[in-house]
Amino acid sequence: MFGALQGAVNVAKAVTWGGLTGYQWAILGAALAFIGGGMGSAVGITYVNHVASGILVEDPDKFGPLLPLIAIPGTQGVYGLITGILVPIFFDLPKLPAYQGLLVFFACLPVAFVCFLSAVYQGLSSASASGMVARRTEEAGKALILPALVETYAVFALILTIYLFTQIKG
Repeated sequence: MFGALQGAVNVAKAVTWGGLTGYQWAILGAALAFIGGGMGSAVGITYVNHVASGILVEDPDKFGPLLPLIAIPGTQGVYGLITGILVPIFFDLPKLPAYQGLLVFFACLPVAFVCFLSAVYQGLSSASASGMVARRTEEAGKALILPALVETYAVFALILTIYLFTQIKG
């Protein structure tokens, strides 16, 4: 029994885990959060741009009402960036033990995955909402609510990641 416990303590204090140091695990998590949010935002913005550009060819005056719908899928990329910046703010990376670095990595995954998917689907939702603006410009506010509902889950992912950061103790 004591041997197994000592083994667990040795693993927890290990300098590396899976061949990576705590610093490397944390940086990998931060990078994945940024990559997921950024890639999803790029795809989501592209979806809505396809629809908005067609609308703007016919009626350039609709640019103002369409702009928030075009921009909103980009917020998930911002959440990924925020996560990446918070990692070195919350943690002393050069001194981070491997087990804590792995916890940081896992704490970054909600932003990485949820922001990727929500940005893509928010782009699709924004593309559909752009059709509302094309037909009835005065409904732009209502049209923005639809993709904003998708945004909720990206915000939840960021909140969860930040909360998890606060729970990783030395």
